[in-house]
Amino acid sequence: MSDFNSKEIEKYIHNSKLRIRVKLGTQKTEIVGWDDKLKVLKVHIHAKAEDNKANIEIIKLFSKLLKKKIALIGLKSRDKIIIIN
Repeated sequence: MSDFNSKEIEKYIHNSKLRIRVKLGTQKTEIVGWDDKLKVLKVHIHAKAEDNKANIEIIKLFSKLLKKKIALIGLKSRDKIIIIN
């Protein structure tokens, strides 16, 4: 995983939403950093898109980090919005 913790991630959450840009099939799953130009949190995901594996990995990663239930918008896009409940 990355060096990001929940406090660092929370500063990018607005109205219970977090915008992320995902790169799939990477060597490891990690949060890379904030892209100030695009206003997204860049995330590398080890899993590939097949059988929804990457989306499941994203949900597990952010649920564990934030210790909250989350949902995803943009299931078939590399740009996603995480809804934090």
